[in-house]
Amino acid sequence: MSKIITIDPVTRIEGHLRIDCKINDGKIEKAWSSGQMFRGIETILKGRDPRDAWLYAQRLCGVCTTVHAMASVRAVENAIDLSIPKNAQYIRNIIIAAHGIHDHIVHFYHLSALDWVDIVSALSADVKKASSMAQSLSPWHSNGVQELQAVQDKLKGFVNTGQLGIFQNGYWGHPAMKLSPEINLVAAAHYLQAFEYQRYANQIVTILGSKTPHIQNLAVGGVANPINPDSQSALNFERLYYIKSLMDKVGSFIKDVYLIDVAAVAANYPEWFGYGAGVTNYLSVPDFPEDEKGTVFGTEGGYIPDGDVGKFQPIKSFKDDLFKTNVQESVKHSWYEGDWTRHPWEEDTDPKPSDFNADAKYSWVKAPSFMGKPAQVGPLANVLAMYVSGNKDVQKYANLALEKVSALAGIKAGIKHLHSTLGRHAARAVRCAALYGVMKRNYDLLINNISSGDVDTFNEPVFPKGEQRGFGFHEAPRGALSHWIVIKDGKIKNYQCVVPSTWNAGPRNQDDMPGPYEASLVGNPVADEKLPLEVLRTVHSFDPCLACAIHVHDNKNKDIVKVNVL
Repeated sequence: MSKIITIDPVTRIEGHLRIDCKINDGKIEKAWSSGQMFRGIETILKGRDPRDAWLYAQRLCGVCTTVHAMASVRAVENAIDLSIPKNAQYIRNIIIAAHGIHDHIVHFYHLSALDWVDIVSALSADVKKASSMAQSLSPWHSNGVQELQAVQDKLKGFVNTGQLGIFQNGYWGHPAMKLSPEINLVAAAHYLQAFEYQRYANQIVTILGSKTPHIQNLAVGGVANPINPDSQSALNFERLYYIKSLMDKVGSFIKDVYLIDVAAVAANYPEWFGYGAGVTNYLSVPDFPEDEKGTVFGTEGGYIPDGDVGKFQPIKSFKDDLFKTNVQESVKHSWYEGDWTRHPWEEDTDPKPSDFNADAKYSWVKAPSFMGKPAQVGPLANVLAMYVSGNKDVQKYANLALEKVSALAGIKAGIKHLHSTLGRHAARAVRCAALYGVMKRNYDLLINNISSGDVDTFNEPVFPKGEQRGFGFHEAPRGALSHWIVIKDGKIKNYQCVVPSTWNAGPRNQDDMPGPYEASLVGNPVADEKLPLEVLRTVHSFDPCLACAIHVHDNKNKDIVKVNVL
């Protein structure tokens, strides 16, 4: 007998997401993904100076701020064919690599690990056994008995006060939880340690970006960081050496903790390599440009249809026609005026709300398509593109992760296993390790370029009369992000954002094909309809950020909602 359940809101994400699932005999037959808030940033930007767009665009979200700022300045630079000084590219690259590392660590430990880790179970763990197990897997210095005992005592302190603090309201004791008390204790310890190490990555963003969230150093044409090795008021070698010390701390956590923990979780839930594949058309974009024009990149991107890496089509530059001509969005099932499918330059954002109707319009998120089909974006798409492109860091860390899973789980894990819920987690850890290598490379490039006497960071933009069209893309932590701009006589005529969670969380498209969230849930088990942990496992594996895909705005300055704080 079938039954429809609704999870609204889905928690431990940014923004408001509703998931509806039709369940039959303990499995999901059909799913609907619905964004529950309206985004109006594109409307706000119309008529404004293109040089200011990035400051507004990064307010799309309180988490994904840096990524929107980056895509926005690139869109304007693309429209007017503006070159960027090498120093500016390197500084930008260090910032977005550090931001990506921070985001990936936070996602696994603080937004999704508790789907797999039973914190309450850790209270009964044998601390010596847990420490011995952890030390057999990794040389991490904080896996000792003393450290793990302190964590267990802290958890017991929470329980003794009658609450679990930050661990309250979890699915503790759920039948789908399978980790031993000892693994749960180690995971809980690393959960707490991750707070410190993600902060180191964020400090790098803060030093170079002036603040975070919402960095302040960008400019159309480069960055606003003055470089002067002899001045305490500018970016000098002292500050750069401090950044290097932060990088080293983060690197050890990624390799000795994050990668190992993901492999350990995967090894204890091998059946989850068989769930959650969904849409296997993968889209990613190249990033970390090392030249002034954006034709040489530190990471690769492209399109993989039907999960077939043999059909990989690379995207090679910031002007690549493959990307420029094949992105469209549909509003057939979205709460906007009309029933159109258009290229972003031709879109509008005219809201037309109605009731949730699973057969008609049911989401504020539009439905993107690439070459007419839904596409999955995110670390999995990017890692597959980099792996097939011969990226040595990605190949090394992907093979290492798969070997570790194989040894622990007693299976032969390969690339095919990545098309899954657990595969997205593994790919994110692999990408995190690769980003660390990219960050180090761009640091060295910056140091060497400054040492050669080059201190330029900015080229002034010039806006000609008439109309210019541009797009800026960035491989953000959640996947391929693009901003599309139409400029007329120096002012913004149209602006559209096609963001990762629009690609993944979108409703059915113009041909009624389900989006990646919707498709990935089909076939998932649900042991308890009142506690649908398995639904969250797959949805969280995408790292949803619905504040980017949808946003609230009322140009009449009326209250949208009032909240009483007791």
